[in-house]
Formats: sequence, structure tokens, C-alpha cells
Amino acid sequence: MFLFIGVPMHGLFLLKGLIILWGIGAGLISCSSNEQASMPAPLVEVMTIESKDTPIVLTFVGQTEGSRSVEVRAQVSGILMNRAYEEGQYVEKGQLLFEIEPDTYKANLEQAQSMMEQAKAKFVQAQQERDRILPLYKKNAVSQKDRDSAVASYNAAKADLDAAKAEVTEAKIKLGYAYVKSPVSGYASKENKTIGNLITAGSSSDSLLTVVNQVNPIYANFSIPSPQYMHIKMLKSENLLTIDNPTATMTLADGSIYKETGKVTFIDKQVNPSTSVVAARAEFINPDAHVLPGQFVRVNVQGVILVNAILIPQKALIQTQKGTVVAVVNKENKVEMRPVRIGQNYGENFFVYSGLSNGDRVIVEGNNKAIPGQPVRLKESIQPAMNEAGGKK
Repeated sequence: MFLFIGVPMHGLFLLKGLIILWGIGAGLISCSSNEQASMPAPLVEVMTIESKDTPIVLTFVGQTEGSRSVEVRAQVSGILMNRAYEEGQYVEKGQLLFEIEPDTYKANLEQAQSMMEQAKAKFVQAQQERDRILPLYKKNAVSQKDRDSAVASYNAAKADLDAAKAEVTEAKIKLGYAYVKSPVSGYASKENKTIGNLITAGSSSDSLLTVVNQVNPIYANFSIPSPQYMHIKMLKSENLLTIDNPTATMTLADGSIYKETGKVTFIDKQVNPSTSVVAARAEFINPDAHVLPGQFVRVNVQGVILVNAILIPQKALIQTQKGTVVAVVNKENKVEMRPVRIGQNYGENFFVYSGLSNGDRVIVEGNNKAIPGQPVRLKESIQPAMNEAGGKK
């Protein structure tokens, strides 16, 4: 028994209360420490780094264009007499589109043919006279003057006949031009001149009748941003990327994929200073004219391969004041932060230049639970399907 000499009774009660509270607090602290020690390490999802040749798809915004857009212009002057096609309809190469005073040019042809017949008759007469005079001249039966006159008349008649033949040829050509035909197969636009108008050949404004757009094949023009173009060029120079006979698919405005696979036929070698892009083009067959000129599309370029590449999803990247890092799980299953140098994104995945090696385990889910130096439990993740990656966004 303890004796508290000189301590009032109410002081004894207070002292006992403090002792009890201290005992309860010590017990709570002990329980908390035990619970903390027994809590499992957080579960995180990791992907194991494996560098490999990785096909990627580069996607660009583009617009379709007819492979040939031909201005149909009048090559003879006259009154527009007839339009022989339906505006906006498909026309075949050689199909009649307009008529420009064909009767006038028929009459001109007939007149030229008549003049040619007259010239031909005079030529025959001059030829006969020459053939009669030349033997007589050899026998000294006619004078030199008679001989020279016969030869000159023959040559003049021949020149007149040649000129008359040329007039006939020109008249035939002009009559052909009076029937304006489509130079290509494609879709004819609206008429630029209506029936009854005077058409002036050779005039930039008065001679244009319509435009025909050839849509098979169809072009998809697209632009490559200059930073992306330079990035691709740099990777190629370092043998980190190959492009072998690139092909293309085309995503239409409704989200559907055009059924035909095209090919990339043109990439410019200069940057447009006004837009900072590089012009490029893909070509697709379009036999049923499913795709029309002027449509906005997405061009998906295939045949591009990243050589021995390491790519990780965007969600694995952690931005810090010192740069980009990733959470790596070491051999002891503890977390360490690893600085990385990343390049361009391809879809949801980023190209890693340095900082990671084959076999590294990178946390892709649960970064918020990963504490440097602390252990984690692992849930293995598969490597992203990089062959389905899109272009830079």
C-alpha cells in the first residue's frame, strides 16, 4: 500500500486519473504501431520493359481532291447553243458537254472544201500544162519563157492546193471544237455560261464553261507538322526508324474506314514558311466514287517502324520540378524514381530515349500509392499494343 502523506484527498483523485489516462494512451499507441506493421504493401500494376521493333501508325488531318481537276474551256468563239449534260453528274471522257454554233462551223468547213476543190482543179490543169510543155522544151519546140511559165503556174497551183487543204483541216478542227467534250472521266461541275451567251475563245473569263473533276483515283492531301517531320528525319538518320513503302488508310468524317488501302505518293522536301507544315499526299482507288473531292478525312500512314524502341504509356509518366520521372520497382520490390528522357508521343504512348533498360519494371497503375524506398506488391501488366498507336496528337 502506498501512503501519500500531506496530499489532500482531491489531489489523490486527480493523480489517479492521470495515471489511468496515460495507460490508455500508451495502449492506443501500441495498437496503432502494430496495425501499421501488419498493413500489406500497396498493390501496383507494372509493365516489364522490352525494347523491340515496333510498327506505328501516324495519323494526320487531310482533305480529298480529285486526281485531275480540268477546266473545260471554249476553243472557238460563238453563241452557246446547247448544254448536253446534267450539272454535277458523272461524265465519261469524250462525252459531249456543250455546243457552240456548230452550224456556222459546218458551213465554214463546206466553204473550205469547195475552195479546195477549185484549187485542186487548177492544180490538175497546171500540172497537165507543165507535163505538155516540158517534152516540147527538150525538143526546142517551145521557148524557155514558155517552159518557165508552165513550171511557175504548176508551183503556184500546188501551193494554192496545199493552202486550201490546210483551210479544210482547220475548219474540221474548229467544227470539232464547236462540240465541247469532256477531256477526262469525272464529275462535271455546274455550267459557267448559260445557253445564249456569246463565248469568246482565248479569254480567261469568257471561255471557261465548266470544270470536270476526275475522282478515280482520289487524292488525300495532308500536312505533317514541321516538328514531327524533323523528329522523324532525326530518328531515320540515327537508324531508330524505318519507312518502307508506306501505305495509308482513310478515316471518313462519320468515323468509318474507307474500304480501299492507298499508298503515300508524295512527301515534300520543304517546310511551308506560312504554315510550318510539310505537304504530303496519299492516293486511293475510287471506282464507285464513294469519296468525293473536298471531304475532310484522317490519313493513317502505315509502314513506319520504330527500331529497337522502348515505349511506355502516358499514365506511367510523373512530372516533377526536375523533369519527367517514372516509378520503377527494383529487385527488392521497392520503389525508386527514375529520370527519363522522352520523345514524341504515338497515340497514348511515348518514345523513351534514355533512362530505362530491358527488364525494368515500371509502375503504370498505382503511382499515387508508390512511395520511394517503400515496398509494393506487383500486378503484372502486358506491354501496350504499339502497332495500333496513332500519330502525334
